[in-house]
Amino acid sequence: MSVATKRRFVQNKCDTEYLELKEGDKIARICESRGNNLHEVEDENGDIYLASMPAKFRRTVWVLRDQFVVLQPIEEGDKVKAEIEHVLDEDNILNMWEQKLWPARFESYAVLITRDSKRAAATTTNEGESSNWIDDDMLPPSDDSESEASGASGSEEEHEDDSEEVAEPSSASMPRYNPNRQNDPGHK
Repeated sequence: MSVATKRRFVQNKCDTEYLELKEGDKIARICESRGNNLHEVEDENGDIYLASMPAKFRRTVWVLRDQFVVLQPIEEGDKVKAEIEHVLDEDNILNMWEQKLWPARFESYAVLITRDSKRAAATTTNEGESSNWIDDDMLPPSDDSESEASGASGSEEEHEDDSEEVAEPSSASMPRYNPNRQNDPGHK
């Protein structure tokens, strides 16, 4: 198998499979990278120690701070006490949380990534007020806001001058043509 094929295989495995925990596996959060494929992790008991990234993940799967991993403990290690077995994505975390396999120490993170909490965060602002999914400044202006803006911004004479400078084509002067319609009046 070529190196590229191995990388694709590992990447697909991480992206598509739901993980089943084996006996002795621990879930941990990456605290920081220590270099040389070593990462400082905090496990479900609150212990902080080093975990190594196995060769199959190197240059293929990247872990970030506050990302979750599954560890296999190494009993003979003094400083490095575990090896990373799997990098968890949001789908795996939610699957484990729904099956009640997610540790209570990291419960708040699992609740934050649920769809309901994401929807609630999108519909409320920082002040707790309800807002639209789309910001008002991203929406096109309505007829009411144009009339309010024209009345509040200045006299009518200024607006008449502006409208004379910019001539908009009327729909009556331009023929409509839709090639998908057979009975279109502009169709020839």
